[in-house]
Amino acid sequence: QVQLIESGGGLVQARGSLRLSCAASGLTTTNYFMGWFRQAPGKEREFVAAIGWRGGTTYYADSVKGRFTISRDSARNTVYLQMNTLKPEDTAVYLCGVKSGIILTRTPRTYDYWGPGTQVTVSS
Repeated sequence: QVQLIESGGGLVQARGSLRLSCAASGLTTTNYFMGWFRQAPGKEREFVAAIGWRGGTTYYADSVKGRFTISRDSARNTVYLQMNTLKPEDTAVYLCGVKSGIILTRTPRTYDYWGPGTQVTVSS
């Protein structure tokens, strides 16, 4: 059974930084992507970043490119999201997801597993 647990959220002032972690267990293949999404109240879940677990290729939403960095620690089965220069509009619940296969998508419904999420609040 695949389980994902996010951590590292919190309250931070604008222009501050946070690092989120997502620890995965139960994965039996390396052909997958781990992605970060976020969902603000009343809004749809949106893609933030993803990384191919086997090759390490990274992908970003335009809104976070240059500010956020996704990385992975294969030995720990953990993916990280370093978030710098945070803005109030980054406030949301951040969720980690896993998509099986070798083709990246940015659509939440194509992801197979999800963690419960961690709240990030950026004050102005």
